[in-house]
Formats: sequence, structure tokens, C-alpha cells
Amino acid sequence: MIRLHEDGRVSRSSYTAGASRRCAALVRSIASVSSPTSLDFYDAELRAHHEHLRAAYGIRPGDEVLDIGCGTGLTTREAARAAAPGRVVGVDVSERMLQRARQLTAAERLANVRYERGDAQVHRFDPARFDVAISRFGTMFFSDPVAAFANIAAALRAEGRLVLLVWQRPEHNEWSRAIDAALGDAAQPTPPGADPFSLGDAEVTACILESAGFDDVRFEEVSEPVLYGHDLDAALAVVTAFQNTSAALASLTDGEAARTVERLREMLAAHCSHEHGVALDSRSWLITARRRR
Repeated sequence: MIRLHEDGRVSRSSYTAGASRRCAALVRSIASVSSPTSLDFYDAELRAHHEHLRAAYGIRPGDEVLDIGCGTGLTTREAARAAAPGRVVGVDVSERMLQRARQLTAAERLANVRYERGDAQVHRFDPARFDVAISRFGTMFFSDPVAAFANIAAALRAEGRLVLLVWQRPEHNEWSRAIDAALGDAAQPTPPGADPFSLGDAEVTACILESAGFDDVRFEEVSEPVLYGHDLDAALAVVTAFQNTSAALASLTDGEAARTVERLREMLAAHCSHEHGVALDSRSWLITARRRR
């Protein structure tokens, strides 16, 4: 049974993602930007969310840590500093992101980090090696989530901890609703296996994790803005490069695409301030669990 706490945490009583025709080969999520001004954009965009995740890590010196969907490695490097002399392994499907992660890790002279390219659903991790597995919006796109989390559980020691950030359902995320509204009828359906909101239902996700071998599954609501840029032009460039946006624009005539881009600009302008830049509301889950003994 799902239980909602007064502080917003959810737990179970037992076993407790013409004008522009760039189509990116990326899944739809805020992270899925085909041509951001920097590969580090995602870190800036989600910096408020990141603080919640970092506070929940509980990584101690000597811990062995797995970072799933590590991207350019901000979370991996932070985990490495907290875990030293323990080691951290970052895994991601994007070699481009991993190259940037290795570059930044070398610049920070962190010797206890290794990056591997792979899909965490099928990647061959050393059995029962890790004390903690973490992920910042990197676990929503598994084709078989039970198998994926079972593979992650097998990489954890008994009672090893899982700490994740995932998006709540789309109706709770202003950024998703606003973009879809601006796209109108041109909005494209989410391809199979590419839904950034696939873990947004707390009860369903708790069942997935329990089936995969986790206990003490808990959900804490995180309500923070997503930051698309310091000015309107930067934010528009980011949003039009999202896969769902670029696919929608590519399906339109030049005139229709230009009008749609103008609607996107107007939407972003309504969320722009001198203090924060362009920011839209979002809701996510901070999930914690332990591998079953």
C-alpha cells in the first residue's frame, strides 16, 4: 500500500523524460538537447534539483559508488570527492558526454573515477561491488525497467542504497505542458522507450523496484524550477533543439514552423525574469531504496 506523508514523501508499507528542422537522435527530456551551447548545460539547468540529490547521497569515505546515466560527470565527480579513497564508476550511453566527463575529471585531478560506455540495463557490472548507486534523471528510458533495476541491484552489496531523481507525471510538470501547448497539433507522440515520465507514477515505480530486488522504497517530492537560459534567445535555442520540438517543427511548412517558434518565444518570455532568466516549474521524485538482503 502507498502511504503519503505530510512532508510529501511517499512510501510503501512493505517492500517499501523551415524555422528549425534539426532532428536530434535523442529522446525527449529536458536533458535531450541536440545542440546546446555547452555540454554542461544540463548541470546549470538542474542545479536546484541537484542540491536535493546531493543531500540524499549519504556517501561516506571508502564507499564504492555507481553513477547511472552520468552524463558529463558532475554527479560522478562529486561522489568521487565524498567517497575517496573509495572509487566511483560513471556509466552513460553517450560517448560524447563521457569524453567531456573524462576531460573535466582530469582537470580536477580526480584519480578515483572511471567512466564506462554502456546501457545500465544490460551492462556487466561486478557483482555486489557497490555501496551506493545514484542517478540524476538517468533511469527513465530502460526498455525493461524491472530487468534494468535488477541488474543495478545485483551490482549493489546487500542493503546497498539506491538514490534517484526522476520526473513526476507530465501533468505535474509545467515545462512539459507549456512546450506541448505551444507546439499545438504539431506535437509528436513519444516514441516507445523514450518517455521521460516513465517512472512518474510512484505506486507503479515502487512495484518495479520491489520486483527488481529493492526494499524500503521511499519517494520525496522535489519542486524546483528548470532553468533554460539567462535570456530569451538562449532559452529559445535550447527548447527548439529538444527532440520533440525539433521533430514537430520539421513536420510543418516554413510558415507554420515560424509561427510555432513565435508561440514558443512568447511562452518563454512569459517565464523570463531579470533575476532568474527563463525558468519553468517542475515536479520530480527523489527516490531512495535499499537492495534486499
